[in-house]
Amino acid sequence: MITVNNVSLTFGGQKLFSGADLKFLPGNCYGIIGANGAGKSTFLRILSGDLEPTTGSVTIPANERMSVLQQDQFKYDELPVLDTVIMGNQRLWDVMQEKDALYAKPDFSDADGERAAELEGEFAEMDGWNAEADAATLLTGLGIPVELHSAKMADLNGGDRFKVLLARALFGHPDILLLDEPTNNLDNRSVVWLEDFLMDFPGTLIVVSHDRWFLNNICTHIVDIDYNQVKLYVGNYDFWYESSKLMQSLMNDQKKRRDDKIKELKAFIQRFSSNKSKAKQATSRRKLLDELTLEQMPASSRRYPWVSFTPDREAGKDILTVDKLSYSQDGVQLLKDVSFIVTKGQKIAVVGNEHAATALFRILMEEIEPDSGSFKWGVTITTSYFPHDNTKFFEGCDMTMMEWFAQYSPEQLETYMRGFLGRMLFSGDDVYKPVNVLSGGEKVRVMLSRMMLSGANFLILDQPTNHLDLESITAVNNGLIAFPGNVMFTCHDHQFISTVADRILDIHDDGTVSDYYCTYDEFLEKKG
Repeated sequence: MITVNNVSLTFGGQKLFSGADLKFLPGNCYGIIGANGAGKSTFLRILSGDLEPTTGSVTIPANERMSVLQQDQFKYDELPVLDTVIMGNQRLWDVMQEKDALYAKPDFSDADGERAAELEGEFAEMDGWNAEADAATLLTGLGIPVELHSAKMADLNGGDRFKVLLARALFGHPDILLLDEPTNNLDNRSVVWLEDFLMDFPGTLIVVSHDRWFLNNICTHIVDIDYNQVKLYVGNYDFWYESSKLMQSLMNDQKKRRDDKIKELKAFIQRFSSNKSKAKQATSRRKLLDELTLEQMPASSRRYPWVSFTPDREAGKDILTVDKLSYSQDGVQLLKDVSFIVTKGQKIAVVGNEHAATALFRILMEEIEPDSGSFKWGVTITTSYFPHDNTKFFEGCDMTMMEWFAQYSPEQLETYMRGFLGRMLFSGDDVYKPVNVLSGGEKVRVMLSRMMLSGANFLILDQPTNHLDLESITAVNNGLIAFPGNVMFTCHDHQFISTVADRILDIHDDGTVSDYYCTYDEFLEKKG
């Protein structure tokens, strides 16, 4: 349990939030949401004790152990993987080290024997005999193969290091678990495994994540940082999102329509309370929602960018034909005899080997040459590409955002360009910022603006949700759902894929492809 009393934080002269009074209880999962820069990770650091608030206090019972997902992937480079995980329970690790040191003494005394007995008792209470097996289970569940369990952390790639740090946080049955973006670098199988693990977690769970599907599956509550306040709401992310839109509409409506909106809100609460995605939490969540009053519904100041892709012309019958494409990079076969035909209107998610997917997209956009094979676009097709790495568009560029945008805008009037950028949440003097100092999320939004101006009828997007907040992800998601043309894309966001794609291309590690004419959820069922 964590009790937050009148917590506020002023950072660099700017007030992030104030007057936070919350209580986090065992058995619940709390998802922290907020716009980029609102202070989600900062609030998590206050809860963990890593950062002192400007005012107020955070109280945790002395007998409860907290575990935090660490972000420094190089901190444990000299340690074996398995040891790094077990060290997640620091007291257990200390007992193991002291116990081993005692038994290794050549002059083992009676006093040493008494101390060893004490340590053995504590070791057994912490389930120390199963420590290595438990750590191995966590690692395997997160996709770290057994042959890497004895390797040094320095020998792992960045994605695997993150998985080890996540296993470290989960290890040893902590009472309180704080996770900042735990689904980063996880493949879909690992995310499902993590969801199942966290659904069974009996302690207090607090998560920051941009993955809406993940938040919907595990959260019983949403902690929203908005209006410089931190407020707690019952329900998962979808419930917060839909009820927030209704509340905002209610606040903006004329007085004569308020009664109808209030009825709509109450009906929404009742309808949602009987629609749960996970049976394990259904009963407790239904009780919470049944007790919800109108005054406890969320309202948000969040702004959503306007994302709309409109093709200049309708595609003809022939779209794209790919015939026996093969490609190797640095001696690794990424694509092997890949063949498929895209028909009109299809929206295709490319999953599996991400490096191979990027190579496929770059071949189709004629950025690199295949080793063999060919492809052919239909004569009516125009393409627009969102690359995985957008560095070349910004690095060393001293243009302002307005100047950069003008390169792609069919209309050069400043009022038009300002209006377009304003809908993408760039207002005022923002449009005169040099593009080489934009944040990751800002660069994604201007790249999406470039795509919207293209008028293309075939969109290729390689990880378009990277660096975006939940609001921007939702806007891009809805924009692609509404797009009448063809789409090929990669993405880590489950909800994004499942709501956009009607066909799945699964690229295997050997470079071959399996083709599934189905939704993403149906694909996952077939894959087991």
